[in-house]
Amino acid sequence: MIQQDKPEYVRELFSSIASRYVLVNHLLSGGLDFLWRAAAVRHVSRWRPARLLDVATGSGDLALAIHKGSPVTRVVGADFCRPMLEVARGRGLKELVEADGLHLPFADGSFDAVTAAFGLRNMASWDRGLSEMGRILQPGGHLLILDFSLPSLPIIRPLYRAYLHFILPIIAGVATGRKDAYEYLGGSIEQFPSGSAMTDLIEQCGFRAARAYPLSLGTVSLYTAEKI
Repeated sequence: MIQQDKPEYVRELFSSIASRYVLVNHLLSGGLDFLWRAAAVRHVSRWRPARLLDVATGSGDLALAIHKGSPVTRVVGADFCRPMLEVARGRGLKELVEADGLHLPFADGSFDAVTAAFGLRNMASWDRGLSEMGRILQPGGHLLILDFSLPSLPIIRPLYRAYLHFILPIIAGVATGRKDAYEYLGGSIEQFPSGSAMTDLIEQCGFRAARAYPLSLGTVSLYTAEKI
């Protein structure tokens, strides 16, 4: 059952697993999440933004990595799940705002870069989320989206789907007590656009030069673009 159109479900779900979220992510990704964030940080460090907003920052993994890898950047994290923000604060992320990614409490053009790691997929409207990120970006500002995707290789895709829908929920259910949280994950990945479908969507929402970078055999993708 896909519930990204029900924000209260998504908020409650992530609130319930906040205390174990970081550990479970490392476990389920086999530690590859460190490599995915490192790839994102390399892009950000080349842009050298003065102010960056990490939307749907959750436990602050990407925001903290950017803070370490791009010292010139002032990093602000935003999320609509307070327990996740409390985890991020406890891990050392100082500038945090409780806010829905579809209604960000910032003026137009407030930031030089915006990132979202594994968060856009959970929003009730992907195009509204992208448009809101564009609104708070300065012209020429940079967008980075990091999220799960479906591999294009015929051999890999069915194996990945089996992991998502059968193996992952069992492991995560034992670790968090919320098997439905990771059943939701598999379904949301199936529906989320990837590759050219995502770059097209990004450009339809006011960006240009959108590019896709498949990672880990295409199970995760990194997207970058510039605000028009």
